Amino acid sequence: MKLGFHEVNRHLQNNLLPVYIVSGDEPLQHGEACDLIRRIAREKGYADRKILDVDTHFDWNELTAEANSMSLFAEQRIIDLRIANGKPGREGAKALAEYCDYLPQDTLLLISLPKLDQQQQKSKWFKALEQAGAFIQVWPITDNRLPPWIEERMRKRGLTPDKDVVQMLAERIEGNLLAAAQEIEKLLLIHGPGIINAAQLAASVADSARFDVFDLTDAALLGNTTRCIRILQGLQDEGTPSAVVLWAISREIRQLQQIAYLQETGTHINAAMQKFRIWDKRKPVIGKALQRHKLSAWQQLLIDCETADRAVKGQLRQDPWLLIEQICLSMCQMPLQRRSA
Repeated sequence: MKLGFHEVNRHLQNNLLPVYIVSGDEPLQHGEACDLIRRIAREKGYADRKILDVDTHFDWNELTAEANSMSLFAEQRIIDLRIANGKPGREGAKALAEYCDYLPQDTLLLISLPKLDQQQQKSKWFKALEQAGAFIQVWPITDNRLPPWIEERMRKRGLTPDKDVVQMLAERIEGNLLAAAQEIEKLLLIHGPGIINAAQLAASVADSARFDVFDLTDAALLGNTTRCIRILQGLQDEGTPSAVVLWAISREIRQLQQIAYLQETGTHINAAMQKFRIWDKRKPVIGKALQRHKLSAWQQLLIDCETADRAVKGQLRQDPWLLIEQICLSMCQMPLQRRSA
């Protein structure tokens, strides 16, 4: 069966099928659809989960072994199969078709792929999967559908957009739903729930002539110490709340820590980045940061972020801007050198 993105939540409340295929090149909705399936499955007792990242070296016998094995920790489990290039190959096609011939009990197979073309959707392996479960194809939201989507998302987060706010944000993000979601989260962080007017949006959504927090994170990831210091000073002079800056920095560090963990446990860097849906143009930036620091360094930086957060909240008598600067400079250093607060 086929399901639209807007139908997924209602469908999952009624029953769970043994197979779900989530396909599409729009990263926000793709990720949210997979997250929703995993969350509701956990709520329904699927407590065990096995992630299988398919790359050129993947052994499809792993899928067969998982299908035939019993979970040690729970009767119900999820097999989270991620095919980054959308092409299982001859061995994968055979393994997927055979999986559908003998669906294991108490197992949910979640398959995430990029957009599949018509030829792929006519293949034997795809038809077998679709017949066994549901196919969720994610499409970009553009043109006249974008403003209603933005308004609905703002209201779900407790924000009430004033006149012209939705259209302003739609023009700013140019169809990039991830950017829209980030801007909405930033508005919520700065102003809290309530009405958002055009002036508040304009102040939050910095134009390209000004430094913003995303310029800062990129400079830190690239190891550009001089640019980091200049951007931090610009953000402080412009009155950007330190909480917003720390939020952006800590978000990047947390993601890098998770990717570094996957690397150290044997996952290839490309597969690790695919898991966190790193955009192609961002991969060189992330890769450069991961080359400088290992897992332990990112873990320590997360601890530093927690210290800075206490300073931002007034729970620690230290300058939050100084602590944020030290975190950024530590991200830039190679190798990582601890700096005293």
